[in-house]
Amino acid sequence: MLCALGASVCFGTATVLQAMAARVAGESGTDSGAAGAATLLLRALRQWRYLAGLALDGVGFLLQIAALRSLPIYAVGAALAASLAVTAVVASWLIHVRLSRVEWGAVAVVCVGLAMLGLASGTEGDRTGSLGLKYAMLGISVVVLLLGLVGGRLPDRGRALALGLGAGFGFGVVEVAVRLIEDLDPGSLLSNPATYALLVGGGAALLLLTTALQRGSVTTATAGLVIGETIGPALVGVIWLGDRTREGLTWLAVLGFAVAVAGALALARFGEAPGTETESDSDSASASAGPPQG
Repeated sequence: MLCALGASVCFGTATVLQAMAARVAGESGTDSGAAGAATLLLRALRQWRYLAGLALDGVGFLLQIAALRSLPIYAVGAALAASLAVTAVVASWLIHVRLSRVEWGAVAVVCVGLAMLGLASGTEGDRTGSLGLKYAMLGISVVVLLLGLVGGRLPDRGRALALGLGAGFGFGVVEVAVRLIEDLDPGSLLSNPATYALLVGGGAALLLLTTALQRGSVTTATAGLVIGETIGPALVGVIWLGDRTREGLTWLAVLGFAVAVAGALALARFGEAPGTETESDSDSASASAGPPQG
């Protein structure tokens, strides 16, 4: 569980550092189009914050793998969704994003939900997964990739949610695929469909998430992402891989999972940490009953 929480801290902090670096890089030029985007990335890569964010992403991924090898998928998925709470807290500290009382409450709710999961989670399931499940994960990853390739052509209505859900499914494939890789021998890796599912699913998820954040509501896309990467993989872990809870604490695990995911959804606007926030935006966020649209 410490590895899962560590991954959440790494991912959440990396988001803010990369947003800060992108803001500084954007102040150096106003180019538009693909050339402008490439130039912005090159400028960002010269910022120590951006490089630190990439390093934290790498450490977070390794911690995620370690967690998935010893914890049920539902616990790891909820912990990763909690990275939104980390982003919110770090953003309020480093770039002075004002959180409403509702959002501070959501941060507390996420912490309570994770505490429940920590108490109720058992060890990972003892099933290795059938060959059919491995090919199913590969098939889902290909579908997610195809959705990423045509994502920009989807109708405006519901596009952000569809792309966010697709990205969530892609990251969910990665979570399940890690559990389906039993042997790290090069020969076994190359012959295991789960290896390709992990690579294709992860790459497609990043493509979909980038498209969703560029062409739609950050809040809607991130909400879809949280739902897609938590619920589906959790069900696969319980039904096909034998994930269980501690004796008599199934109710606590279900409640903790629901509470943690609900809190993360309330913080969905932090799916892309804002670089700046105007006073009027902050006042609007504080007055609203829920998170504002990105």
